[in-house]
Amino acid sequence: MNRDYFGTDGIRGPYGGPIINEAFATRLGVSVGRWLKTRSMAQGGGGGHRSNEVLVGWDTRFSGKSLADAIALGLASEGWLPVSLGVLPTPAIAWAVRKSGAVLGVVITASHNPASDNGFKFFEGDGRKLTDAEEAEIETELANLAEKSDPGSDRVRWKESNRAGSGISQPSEIAADYIAAARAVLPAGALVGWRIALDTANGAACSTSAAVLRELGAELIGIGNTPDGKNINAGVGSEHPELLCNRVRAGKARIGIAHDGDGDRCIVCDESGEPLDGDEMMGILATRALECGKLAAKTLVTTVQSNLGLDAAVRAAGGRVVRTRVGDRYVIEGMRAEGATLGGESSGHLIFSEISPSGDGLVAALKLIEAMLDTGEPLSLLRRRIKKFPQATAALAVREKKPIRDLPSLLAAVKETETEFGDRGRVLVRYSGTECLLRLLVEGPDLPSVRSALGRLVAAAGADLDLL
Repeated sequence: MNRDYFGTDGIRGPYGGPIINEAFATRLGVSVGRWLKTRSMAQGGGGGHRSNEVLVGWDTRFSGKSLADAIALGLASEGWLPVSLGVLPTPAIAWAVRKSGAVLGVVITASHNPASDNGFKFFEGDGRKLTDAEEAEIETELANLAEKSDPGSDRVRWKESNRAGSGISQPSEIAADYIAAARAVLPAGALVGWRIALDTANGAACSTSAAVLRELGAELIGIGNTPDGKNINAGVGSEHPELLCNRVRAGKARIGIAHDGDGDRCIVCDESGEPLDGDEMMGILATRALECGKLAAKTLVTTVQSNLGLDAAVRAAGGRVVRTRVGDRYVIEGMRAEGATLGGESSGHLIFSEISPSGDGLVAALKLIEAMLDTGEPLSLLRRRIKKFPQATAALAVREKKPIRDLPSLLAAVKETETEFGDRGRVLVRYSGTECLLRLLVEGPDLPSVRSALGRLVAAAGADLDLL
């Protein structure tokens, strides 16, 4: 489905560009407000929600508050009541929408992107992200809204209850409730005597994750916990685990935890400072749940991006892996369809639907620690449950996203590689949902053959596409 604004995870782009700016944010608010009214009428009025409130939060980017005010202005012009939550992690806002009965949640964030970018994520009243069809309906409203349309220049009237302001030092009532809910994942005092390195990417989880771990008794080695509006994800966080790994080794921590800027993903490293990705984390959690008879439907849901070694580990433990398109919302849709409660992505988006309606980096870390506590094993041993296939990837910047079916050289190279590997490997070719990138992934029996195959694919892509 081709869309002009929405990508794999909401709307995202450079702040001040043609999309991510205050004027567009206001038009987006108007469009979303009109879409909500159309849907409410189709559902017979209230649509099952107790109020006309729309919860709005943002991460620590310098542009967050201004964009929040702008989208709130558009929403208010259509009769909805925007409620400011201030700076909060994305999963806390998804959780709050479900708990409060609000009609929608909006998060102003560009996730793991640099501070120069920003964007918009939306959550339904039950805490789930919007479907492709719902995003398409909003885009139709945007197309119907004239560029000159102006809902008014008055300052938006935020509902003041639970307002957190623009900083992170004074968490709102929502933040306190979210912290209490996350803390309940582990028994009181479970982390007494634990030293944990925590990298919050100078982002939205700076206060919440630290509060939960400390209240459970942990001593923290803090990294990326001094946001200034411009340093979110800058050399820290889940995209840059090197500093975390070094701090774990130097500080003799039991585990290192890294979030991205909006706190919905988690990457960890073991006590020796070796990083684990989302596939290894899912392998630990799924096989452990199978051992305890607690993996719902004996099923783990993940995306086509995850390593084949994950399938092998789960299958050996008596379960199965179901794969979806890339994107945590597709994982959640797959979980609902399969009756599963555990799913995630190799990037570190892990979903525990019995606890949280969306990917939650803090809950993922706590559940992994729970496995360590239950088994008495360190991560360096637990990670051996999954043996990953050798893998190589490439992200090629392209001038134009031509349909993959129209790339004959690349398709021929894919077929050649699949024939060579058989059931001992696989090839994945897809475009990024948020950037002009062609992503290539090859898995196979050994690293030399995987690298060789990737080289052939890159050359073939260059023959079909204008690479930048």
